Amino acid sequence: MTLKLGYWDIRDLAQPIRLLLKYTNTEFQNVFYSEGPPPDYNEDEWKAVKFTLGLTLPNLPYLIDGDVNITQSNAIMRYIARKHNLCGRTEEEMIMVDMLENEAMDLRNGFVLDFCYNPNMEAMKPDYLKLAKSRLQKLASVLGNKPWFVGDEITFPDFLLYERLEQHRLFDPSLFNDFPNLLTFLHRFEALPAIKSYMASKEFMRYPVNGYGAQWIGQK
Repeated sequence: MTLKLGYWDIRDLAQPIRLLLKYTNTEFQNVFYSEGPPPDYNEDEWKAVKFTLGLTLPNLPYLIDGDVNITQSNAIMRYIARKHNLCGRTEEEMIMVDMLENEAMDLRNGFVLDFCYNPNMEAMKPDYLKLAKSRLQKLASVLGNKPWFVGDEITFPDFLLYERLEQHRLFDPSLFNDFPNLLTFLHRFEALPAIKSYMASKEFMRYPVNGYGAQWIGQK
């Protein structure tokens, strides 16, 4: 049975899930919901079906896999990752996976919620870029010379961190001038055969990164 992945018709929280599903060669169907027109950008399309899908905790994104339904993006990531041994193999690796999962969410929330959706985004930009560089420095130090953030084997936080780093690269490529190992990580991820094929397909979503109510949604 084909899995169903429901989310807004943007990248944000669903993009790492899409990448992970493609990497694991999991067949799935995107179910997209659109925001209403400005200035309200209402959620009527999603709200009309929110409580009709049999979801235990209705929310976006959601994953329906037969009798299994999951909401919360990281819960979905872990569900897929467990099936494919992408959660770390040792206690030390699993601890690092747990920390990186939450670090990726902190990076997302700081960029997307605190910055991109803030009506004062342009005025905040110089300070945010300083903050972003400090966060990238921390990740660059953790990555070091390893191929993946946990070690020699890819784990699901690599998919989360790829998307968060890639969004920052789209926003301001110069952020990575001092972090060549992070750029190498991005290139390595994009060269994975399943990912490379997906990114070259019409199915791959490049834009928008954020919803249309954001000050920055990504540039075509």
